[in-house]
Amino acid sequence: MADMQIVLAKACKNVEAQYVEMMVPLYSHGCEKKVKKTLSHLKGIYSVKVDYDQQKVTVWGICNKYDVLATVRSKRKDACFWNPQDNTIALELESQPPSDSSSPPISSTSRYANSSLALIRVRSLSLKLKAWKKVFTRTYSLP
Repeated sequence: MADMQIVLAKACKNVEAQYVEMMVPLYSHGCEKKVKKTLSHLKGIYSVKVDYDQQKVTVWGICNKYDVLATVRSKRKDACFWNPQDNTIALELESQPPSDSSSPPISSTSRYANSSLALIRVRSLSLKLKAWKKVFTRTYSLP
């Protein structure tokens, strides 16, 4: 216990708010609202500005810009950074496979692949049966 030392996490990393500018294809004002709502719920985001005319989204907050881009890409696949230099770094990060050696690789011929398909089939059939039961068990009372 005497050898242990307490180190504050904040002392190791200088955290500052930053602007993240992205080019996002927005097809309607509904897309604009969807992107703004998605980004406003992220932790550490202070403000989100969506410019429909320029197809530009500006985010200000304490965040990782690559996580913000990944979140936007979950809604709009063609989203990229406004600065072309950041795009090349993002593409390099995406092309690298995750180096998590603790989990074993999942084989495509696992025995669970066929069972999940069977579950989907059973669920779809059961929904159809439930719908048919509702149709035949409804009674229409006349006044």
